[in-house]
Amino acid sequence: MDLLIASGIFAVVITLIIVLASSGHGRRQERTTAELLERATRSEDDPAQALVRRNPRLREEGGTEVLRMLYRLHLLKRLEESMWQAGVYMRVSELLLIMVLCLGAGFGAGQLIWGDNLFSLAAGGGLAAMPLLYIRFKRQRRLKAFALQLPFALDLMKSSLEAGHSLLRGIQVLVKEFTDPLSGEFRTVLEQTRLGMPLPKALDEMLKRVPEDDLRLLVVAVKIQSEVGSSLAQIIGRLSEIVRTRQRLAAQIRSMTAQSRISGMVVGLLPVAVLVAFSAIRPGYAKVLFTDPTGIKLLKAAVIMDAMAFFTIRRILRVRY
Repeated sequence: MDLLIASGIFAVVITLIIVLASSGHGRRQERTTAELLERATRSEDDPAQALVRRNPRLREEGGTEVLRMLYRLHLLKRLEESMWQAGVYMRVSELLLIMVLCLGAGFGAGQLIWGDNLFSLAAGGGLAAMPLLYIRFKRQRRLKAFALQLPFALDLMKSSLEAGHSLLRGIQVLVKEFTDPLSGEFRTVLEQTRLGMPLPKALDEMLKRVPEDDLRLLVVAVKIQSEVGSSLAQIIGRLSEIVRTRQRLAAQIRSMTAQSRISGMVVGLLPVAVLVAFSAIRPGYAKVLFTDPTGIKLLKAAVIMDAMAFFTIRRILRVRY
């Protein structure tokens, strides 16, 4: 009976999430370009100072320092930037509402199934983290797709420059010949330049939306060419070779560390698999861990240590180059 109630709560929460996501989909598509342009032309002033200027009482009450302390965290700003980088065009408030609903559903289901506050909080936290994991997955996938398209885009841009076209004309060719995410990002650059933004500034804004090191090399090359003056076609041609070399090196590193990464995943998931197997084969053997106070403490300690080991292995295998 408890399992049925927990399943019902979970189904209701998932239904609310789907309704919220679908209701805002149409509006998000309409305001995507407008919000990108608004973000690009947004003032770079201190947001705390801007808020103080709009509300003179805060200046008298010394609210500037408090606001600066709050803005130093930039948690919501980082979340918003991650959503834009992932191509998830929704408001931060909508995402936070979904996370709160997932947290409540997970905590309620944990109370009905286990009746333990720690397990319930862990279940709620895990369910609330699912939207963040989805955004991270979408972000990594989108950035990877952009990085794979970039060398071919540089080759096409080099050919366009060698044919006598300007850089903006080369970007227009990229928008027509390539698909998203590369075409969408360069289309935004064109729209920003049509509104009067300098091309280096528009490329800087694109770098914020696509924080790729290979793209940063292109932005630096364009800035240097605009200030010093040189053959941009030769620079972009050389840059295309560098990008391909970097991607080849990254693929070699991933192939060399594949066995260690899979071993870490197996070691981290093996205790969970063994517990599930024993619960299915001999329920009485594993039931003690969920009913006996000592077993519950041992299970909590095992979960914490297993999570620490899993993240430690991932940290060790992260190669910076």
